[in-house]
Amino acid sequence: MKKLIEQIIKFGIVGVLCFGIDFAIYTVLCTVFNVHYLIAGFFGFLISVTVNYLLSMKYIFIRRDNVEKKKEFTIFLILSVIGLLLNLLIIWVCVDGLYVHITFINTLVSENFAKLSGKIVATAVVMVYNFVTRKIFLEKKESDVIEYGES
Repeated sequence: MKKLIEQIIKFGIVGVLCFGIDFAIYTVLCTVFNVHYLIAGFFGFLISVTVNYLLSMKYIFIRRDNVEKKKEFTIFLILSVIGLLLNLLIIWVCVDGLYVHITFINTLVSENFAKLSGKIVATAVVMVYNFVTRKIFLEKKESDVIEYGES
């Protein structure tokens, strides 16, 4: 249990760092360069997921011995693409689904606030998805570890 808690803390630290990268890129592209929020979300997520892969597989998850790095990255990428789609869907629901179509909301907050808060909600949901799926599909299982000294 202690090992799992340490792993969750490390995942949280890497997640905060990668969220910072993702959110900064997203915010700059949306607010400074007026890039469409879904395109900005794509680029922010793409860069942060690359950093996340490198840090996650080095500091958080124990690699499986029987999986080549190419296959490992492919699995990570597939899981991340699903996470990206989930991320973009949640942002789209928050902006086009709620902000644009519900008059009460768009009179209370600005479009930029809707975009940024949608990004925060999406990131929180996708962070849980990422931890669970990476733990299931990428990490060496306890049953894979041979305990030395036992008969």
